[in-house]
Amino acid sequence: MNTISKCFESLRTKRQCALIPFITAGDPDLETTAEALRILDANGADLIELGVPYSDPLADGPVIQAAATKALQRGTRLEQVLEVVQTVSPTLKAPLILFTYYNQILNQGIKQFLAIIAIAGIKGLVVPDLPVEEAGELLKNAADLGIEVILLVAPTSSKQRIQAIARLSSGFIYLVSVTGVTGMRSQLQTRVKDILQEMRQTTNKPIGVGFGISQPEQARQVRDWGADAVIVGSAFVKHLSQNTPEQGLQKIGQLCRELKHAIAPQQLLSPLLTP
Repeated sequence: MNTISKCFESLRTKRQCALIPFITAGDPDLETTAEALRILDANGADLIELGVPYSDPLADGPVIQAAATKALQRGTRLEQVLEVVQTVSPTLKAPLILFTYYNQILNQGIKQFLAIIAIAGIKGLVVPDLPVEEAGELLKNAADLGIEVILLVAPTSSKQRIQAIARLSSGFIYLVSVTGVTGMRSQLQTRVKDILQEMRQTTNKPIGVGFGISQPEQARQVRDWGADAVIVGSAFVKHLSQNTPEQGLQKIGQLCRELKHAIAPQQLLSPLLTP
């Protein structure tokens, strides 16, 4: 069983930084979502984050919000997303992480929700609107089912709060690189480097950096600052949302290869092939 923790253990042994692409389930359609998961897995993704469409995605920027809205308008629901996961996950090397909001979990009931995503093959869970102070019940029940709950650290988090999140987060810790929502940005805040160094003094758990990363140069910068993982969302979602399914799938495969190439150790680099 390839858990998130085992994935990071393997990558650390090889001194590699993980690449974690994010896509929104159901945009442009669930068939494309299934194929996108396979393509990302085959083109360098170490883990994959799959967003469940939600009507009020507070942490998401305009690109991902628009994708979620379109997916909901097409009738995409959690049950259908998990059917795709259950079909595709046995064929993937990369563990799947579900990104969802807490209301969706509460609507199902915490235990019921965790049970159905575990059966489908989900290995990790990101809940951006769940504060660490209220995460106890979810964390305990998820651990019983082998699901690793990844908690988020914001650039504004206090040292005490970072320590609490680092202690409870499993799989890895998600460091949000900007104050605000997801989205592509031309520059990353150098404050991320300082926060990474501060977090290293608190924990030896893997740290992934996301929000605002869209280009290979940015991914390499985050790796050089000491991140264990680079998380890229809006750039992948935009390719799938603004092209035909065939073009979108080709573009996300190419972007995935470029990003993985950018963060690979120098001795492992080989010429980047284009389709």
